[in-house]
Amino acid sequence: FTRMLACMGLLSFFMGLAGCDQQRVAELEEGVSTEADVRARFGEPEKIWDAADMASTPLPGAAAAPGARTFEYNRQPQGQVNYMITIGVDGRMSALRQVLSPQNFAKVLPGMSMEQVRKMLGKPMKITPYAAKQQTHYDWRYLNPPSTAMVFTVVFDQDLRVISTASLEE
Repeated sequence: FTRMLACMGLLSFFMGLAGCDQQRVAELEEGVSTEADVRARFGEPEKIWDAADMASTPLPGAAAAPGARTFEYNRQPQGQVNYMITIGVDGRMSALRQVLSPQNFAKVLPGMSMEQVRKMLGKPMKITPYAAKQQTHYDWRYLNPPSTAMVFTVVFDQDLRVISTASLEE
């Protein structure tokens, strides 16, 4: 019984985190909110990518605009989302994207570098090297609409180039 209560408490905690993120996202507006607004709601980013970093990703959009910076807000390993928030040269938020989605996963193609994938999807929940196979697997938790918990895996070769991808129920 105690274990069940602990699990329910943990589940409530993580559900609360997701609710907090939704509230934070709702409080920000593209073209209006400032970098200070983003940091006040989301805190310090996991990573900051500059425009040149993001230009090598498929469909970089606002993230590749001269002077832009993209803040990565990672919710792995417990969460099921990762946010990329782009701040334009004017200091205002120009894009806010939740990047762990089937649409983004479809853009991960054989031959892409690990760094390109990392810039697209953010930090994975788990990295598993398989020395005998000369492969490394990166895993991200995500939610397949409407509510199926999934894991997206990218398999890299010894040169950290994409070999294949797969999505499985968690």
